[in-house]
Amino acid sequence: MKDTDIKKLLYTNLLCIFSIFLSIFIPSFALDNFSVLETHLTWLCTCSACVTTVNLLSYLVVRPNVSSKRSSLSHKVTRVLKCCIYFLISCLSLHIIFVLYGAPLIELVLETFLFAVVLSAFTTVPCLCLLGPNLKAWLRVFSRNGVTSIWENSLQITTISSFIGAWLGAFPIPLDWERPWQVGFKD
Repeated sequence: MKDTDIKKLLYTNLLCIFSIFLSIFIPSFALDNFSVLETHLTWLCTCSACVTTVNLLSYLVVRPNVSSKRSSLSHKVTRVLKCCIYFLISCLSLHIIFVLYGAPLIELVLETFLFAVVLSAFTTVPCLCLLGPNLKAWLRVFSRNGVTSIWENSLQITTISSFIGAWLGAFPIPLDWERPWQVGFKD
């Protein structure tokens, strides 16, 4: 059982990595002169859509936890709506946190919000796919020694690594790009 779970987890993570690379090439077929650096807002939207779609499809196919007590249509619709609300709350909360940490409030509001959407796609969507809109399960997984399966362990590592990576990626932002030794990197 553990070997099959490890293989399923490996394939799910490989599909998510593939979706990031796919998000680089999809807009280049639809848009003329597409570049990740020049049209970064389009790429952020495409990347978050690809990662979200692949996560949803892979968790629907793999079904790591099939402990649904109720299977009525109204329960499923309510669960999907709660997940959408949680995702929206996650995006708004991350946007507020980014502004509190120094992102421009008005000048780059779209870029900041799209970054919040991308980070939510990497953190909140897998949590919603695996744990659902159950806050007690979220607290259990992200508390000390609360992990009960390899899926939850991977979820914990991926989520924490995404936040740490976003935080570490912000280190070069305050650099003064007008210094003589940095001018070559600006272009």
